[in-house]
Parts: sequence; structure tokens; C-alpha cells
Amino acid sequence: MSWIQGLMVAAAVLPYGAAVAAKVGGRRFDNDDPRPWLAAQQGWRARANAAQANLFEGLPFFYAAVLYALYAGAQPERLAGLMGAWVALRVLYVLAYILGRGTVRSLIWGAALAVNLAILWA
Repeated sequence: MSWIQGLMVAAAVLPYGAAVAAKVGGRRFDNDDPRPWLAAQQGWRARANAAQANLFEGLPFFYAAVLYALYAGAQPERLAGLMGAWVALRVLYVLAYILGRGTVRSLIWGAALAVNLAILWA
């Protein structure tokens, strides 16, 4: 698997990591009907669930940018570097979200958006 493929997979599994963080060890978690349980959560579990949703929302633009960059003939090494930066920023985003660091989280989100735009024009 190439770096580009690996980073695409990493981006795809990030939301699931946030989902696991929101659910693991939760009292009375009902895997048969998880949405009401998640909706009732507060604190870091609620923030982990919100991070999960945001990660899923960001994937289409990331994938579209990567695929367009490949179509346009971007250098694979440069593209992989930008993709790695985006994935790393999104991991930091989840951590900042779970820890309740809103300003830091927003700055990281903005940086990830800028990297995604750089991917688009790589």
C-alpha cells in the first residue's frame, strides 16, 4: 500500500476512533440503540461524539481534494506530506475537542482546512 492509500485509510478510520472514545466504558451503553444514549451524554463523551460527526463531515472535501490533486498530476511525495499533515491536524483536533479546548480546536480546524486547500492545489 502506498503512503497515499494508507493516509486515505487513516483519514477514513479517524471518525471511528472518536466514536470508540465516546462509547467505551460508558455506563448503560446500548449498542442496539446507541444514538439516544450518545445524545444524552455530556462532557468529554459528548465532545468526542461531536468530533466524530465533524470528522465525517470533513472527509468528502479531503477525498475530493486528494483525488483532484492526483488527477491534476500532483507530485506524490508532496501530496503525501500534505495528507499526513492533514491527518495529524485532525488527530490533534479530536484531542483538543475531547479536552474541551475550543479556541485551540478552532485554530487546528482552520489549519486543517488550509492544508486541505493546499492539497487541492498541490
